[in-house]
Amino acid sequence: MSSAVPGYPPGAVPAPHAEAAAAAKPDEEIRLYGHSDLFYWWPVWAVAFLMAGLTFLDGHLMAVVPQGTEVRQVQTAPGSEKTQEALVVPENKSVPPATATSPDAQPKLRVAATNAYGVVFAGVLILVIAITNLTLRGLASVIVIALLVIAGLTIALLGWWDKILMWLGGVDVRMNAGGYLAIGIPVLVMWLFATFIYDHYTYIIVARGQIRIRREIGDGEVAVDASGLVLEKKRDDLFRHWLLGLGSGDLHVKTGGPSNLDFNLHNVLFIGSKLDRVQNLIREKETSPQIAGA
Repeated sequence: MSSAVPGYPPGAVPAPHAEAAAAAKPDEEIRLYGHSDLFYWWPVWAVAFLMAGLTFLDGHLMAVVPQGTEVRQVQTAPGSEKTQEALVVPENKSVPPATATSPDAQPKLRVAATNAYGVVFAGVLILVIAITNLTLRGLASVIVIALLVIAGLTIALLGWWDKILMWLGGVDVRMNAGGYLAIGIPVLVMWLFATFIYDHYTYIIVARGQIRIRREIGDGEVAVDASGLVLEKKRDDLFRHWLLGLGSGDLHVKTGGPSNLDFNLHNVLFIGSKLDRVQNLIREKETSPQIAGA
């Protein structure tokens, strides 16, 4: 009498093979990187490139002239009634070279006719410096933002900005296109290096049952048990974490067990969604499959 050999439908995988495939699949790992405050400087290089482009499109050039130079109406030809504007330098003085590398005095430096570009760039630079060095969390940051918006709109509606600038000494902020690029390009290079290379040397890697931590650059990686791990998101600084950080946040980390590490991981990007994934991963418990025998 022949014994029947059990068959499997096409595409079906036997239970032992399924277990082997599941065992071969690597556990999920969630990486949390801490970032330096340089990450929040992206508006500086972004606005610098924007203002440089607008300055090129403006189509004006800057003439460097000695003090005492006057704009006068001169005749286009002797006896002609047509006149044009000309820069007349004082006697015994001359127009210096337009650039340090060329003796030619013809204007070459591109500059915008309006000072609005320079004012915007200076304002962004000052704002970023203040935000990355002053921390205001929770309700305090909301109150400060509201006061700044109300004050700015009130001054604009009353037309006081020009008077304030004149009171400050006739401030007229202008920069040529090369000046914007001289700031924007180095800041962009440093930002790229810090965000995608330097900052990736401080991290937390959370896996099922274990976390790996490197708190400082140059330190070794520490592996600790995930049981007793506490991850606490600090209250948001709306200026830093939402206005510039696009949803970043500071994380307080405390581990259990003999290691008992307690530290902060600053400026973690997309911290809200990552914390949800970490909590779900920690709650998961490995279960061994039960195989029913015949």
